[in-house]
Amino acid sequence: MSDAEREKSERAERAAYHVEADRKRRERESAKAQVLVDQFVRDAVAAGIATTELTARPYSGRGRYRTGLQGWFLRPDLSVGVDVDGGYHPLVVSPERWGRWRGVTLTPSPPPLQVGEGARDGESIALDALLQRRLDAGNGFA
Repeated sequence: MSDAEREKSERAERAAYHVEADRKRRERESAKAQVLVDQFVRDAVAAGIATTELTARPYSGRGRYRTGLQGWFLRPDLSVGVDVDGGYHPLVVSPERWGRWRGVTLTPSPPPLQVGEGARDGESIALDALLQRRLDAGNGFA
């Protein structure tokens, strides 16, 4: 094996190691975040905070799509929600041709500990702070 081939192989191994380490870190974070989301659902139900139908919006921002899910919006811009079963849902989706009439199907995403990470300044917030803010707002959210 030549030096160039060996170096290329070592770089590939290092890259694979970092990808795997990042995946494991995200899984650990999601497990911690899911505990927070589950506690939020219990607290919201106990506090009597009304649920609403979660709706999604396309990337263009025009219109809303029905999802058939009941839960709570977490952000005032209605871009993130939690359903009554503890599923975390980013509510911005790719455009669907008939989405306004037929609705869209969402599957829960692993919740992050930092919502909006990598977004513009001021849009990132810790999940626990976001959930507490939503609980504090009660039924007067929006």
